[in-house]
Amino acid sequence: MKTQSVQTPNQNNIARVAAFIYGIVCYAIFFVTFLYAVGFIGNFAVPKSIDSASIIPLRQALLVNVGLLGFFGLQHSSMARQEFKAWWTRFVPTSIERSTYVLFSSLCLVMLFYFWQPLGITIWNVENPIVRNLFYACFGFGWLLVLLSTFLIHHFDLFGLRQVYLYLQGKDYTALKFSTPVLYNHVRHPLYVGWLLAFWSTPTMTVAHLVFAIVTTTYILVAIQLEERDLISFHGEAYLDYRRRVPMLIPFSRRRTD
Repeated sequence: MKTQSVQTPNQNNIARVAAFIYGIVCYAIFFVTFLYAVGFIGNFAVPKSIDSASIIPLRQALLVNVGLLGFFGLQHSSMARQEFKAWWTRFVPTSIERSTYVLFSSLCLVMLFYFWQPLGITIWNVENPIVRNLFYACFGFGWLLVLLSTFLIHHFDLFGLRQVYLYLQGKDYTALKFSTPVLYNHVRHPLYVGWLLAFWSTPTMTVAHLVFAIVTTTYILVAIQLEERDLISFHGEAYLDYRRRVPMLIPFSRRRTD
């Protein structure tokens, strides 16, 4: 006959502190990765960027890059699905599930940055300084929009810190109520609008950057459908009504973009 091990209060406290530290470390890794991504896509302040000098043949480089993007997309979407979470939390405590997801996503991005293969072919290059600065402004605005969007829907819940903090306090996690603050009254996915601006706003478009932008845009359009399926299952008619009223990505459009 098996006996269940019961944690002492001291062991419980250690587990809670360990989970909290783990959540902070995962968030710190994400934050550094996020900052590196800005430099990687914008071609500044990092040792290797999206348009560094090409090393391997074009066809091979394309296969590597598409494979890296596909691997990230598979990880990022599959681990976010409710079916995966139900299975995953049989092995990973619920309190650190979101932090672990954030960690894995960050590590996949680190792998993408490290193994990415620049291609060295320019498609367009805007030389007018005013227009170049407009591109850079849109690029910067995109990243700011991404961050702002996360804070509007609770940044710390999205990246797992709220979960480990509640666990540290010995409180049960409570799901956030459905709300549509500020930007979410104009588009359903302002965070993805920010990503699209950041990925496409460049005065110098190379083949490598174009491949990156096309693949990530395709991923975003697919991810929206999967994400909204989950949101409908959680919030039911409230989200369906919101979906009917508010456009997906283009603000102030008269008809839904999906």
